[in-house]
Amino acid sequence: MIRIIGFDADDTLWRNEDIFEQAHERYRALLAKYHPRAEVDRVLFATEMKNLGLYGYGVKGYTLSCVETAITLTRGQVTAGEIEEILATGREMLAHPVELLAGVAAVVPALARDYRLLLITKGDLHHQERKVAASGLAAHFHAIEILSEKDGPAYERVLRRHGVALDEFAMVGNSLKSDILPVLQLGGAGVHVPYHVTWQHEHVEIDPAALPRFRQITSLADLPAVLPQL
Repeated sequence: MIRIIGFDADDTLWRNEDIFEQAHERYRALLAKYHPRAEVDRVLFATEMKNLGLYGYGVKGYTLSCVETAITLTRGQVTAGEIEEILATGREMLAHPVELLAGVAAVVPALARDYRLLLITKGDLHHQERKVAASGLAAHFHAIEILSEKDGPAYERVLRRHGVALDEFAMVGNSLKSDILPVLQLGGAGVHVPYHVTWQHEHVEIDPAALPRFRQITSLADLPAVLPQL
């Protein structure tokens, strides 16, 4: 029986990837005079992956990778004004208001009455803390964990720290790679709530038939009905 629910934050409780997509369109437009968008996309993603171990996830690492990519693609010809535009976009992303997804404001408080809730997210500590505070949801969570990575060992540490048994735990999120598969592999349950856009780094394929403790729903409003099945 599920007693503890872990929630991802970005693109599960509030909008996030849309903000990156909008920023990325501006970046493509900025560099359009130097290279076609496909080349910009390819080099930027490669740069982000190269830098991930140094910068971690989030807007700041993305912005630094955008600057580095611009220097690379223009062979150092990018202007100070163009770099300032990249930095301004990064600041706007960090200051973007938190927008809860449909149903979240009702479902999270309702579940908190019957389950112990954990918020388990990853990314830049300061930015994630600001978003959690701005969301108005913090009081409904027993604990809030902001991680640098969400993989099996990280989940094991979190669950051990909070005395959570895997047979009583379900993780809810939009990313199969970061939210669902690591928990299923440990023996917990996973509920996938797909978001309409997913970062390339988070794409992964699964076989639902081989995962008895896996469910997929279209909205968090459907979550209370599937929890007893896990």
